Amino acid sequence: MTFPGPRGLLRRLPGVRAVDGVSFEVRPGETLGLVGESGCGKSTTGRMLVRLLDPTRGRVSFRGRDITRTGQRELRPLRSEFQMIFQDPFASLNPRQTVQQIIAAPLRAQGASPQALRAEVRELIELVGLAPEHLDRYPHQFSGGQAQRIGIARALATRPHLVVADEPVSALDVSIQAQIVGLMERLQRELGVAYVFIAHDLAVVRHISHRVAVMYLGRIVEVGDRDDVYGAPAHPYTRALLSAVPVPDPVVERGRERIVLHGDPPSPADPPSGCGFHPRCPKARELCRTEAPLLRIASAGATRQVACHYPEA
Repeated sequence: MTFPGPRGLLRRLPGVRAVDGVSFEVRPGETLGLVGESGCGKSTTGRMLVRLLDPTRGRVSFRGRDITRTGQRELRPLRSEFQMIFQDPFASLNPRQTVQQIIAAPLRAQGASPQALRAEVRELIELVGLAPEHLDRYPHQFSGGQAQRIGIARALATRPHLVVADEPVSALDVSIQAQIVGLMERLQRELGVAYVFIAHDLAVVRHISHRVAVMYLGRIVEVGDRDDVYGAPAHPYTRALLSAVPVPDPVVERGRERIVLHGDPPSPADPPSGCGFHPRCPKARELCRTEAPLLRIASAGATRQVACHYPEA
């Protein structure tokens, strides 16, 4: 995904390549965690998956069907099968509509009868742990956690196969985060929905995800089963990220290695040559400066993929 640059006095400035060659799959009923620093392209990737953004190049395939260039009229019935939960619940809920109207909107768009709407919305609001009397209230009358439950109910209204959750708990208190994560796990067990869970909090991602993909500067640098990625990270960037996560045991915390990355992430408008991580990588060599590594199987017999010329053993 390349966003066009601003127009200058004489010419348009270079665009920003927010997502560059990202490739992964999400299996039915699983949670894929998508992690990385701010500005690495996580949210843009999530929005492309549900066609809120159209990719500049490449393909998005949903249940075997290419939906990348599908027109809005053809896409409309498909939208019931993939939905999105947004980071800020208050920004994503219409303040002029009641909860009843907000949750009923996707059902109405899919042609649900007026007679079935009230009962269906009532079932959804109870499914996410709110009471039926909340249906006639407005978003400003709820706490952040309650508002996010409304957003989850709206996303699940059409019983989708895939939900992209873009930082769904980052704006909430820690205790409320645990409640929302627990709710999403329960709903996944009951409904069989798959999640793409975008987050900064590596502890939350480890708790909820089956597989984890790590992004840096618009690319996926490592993807694999959660226990493999967290237990023995293969990419130097993944290793540095995990070393920054605090450990509650003070003895373990004092004895473990803390990897400090120097410098700031490069601008996606002017990425470095070769591997995008090489200006900050402690293992960088000449090959890293001239040739971009491909995402490939880390070692024989493994399923994890890593984009690094010299991955960790």
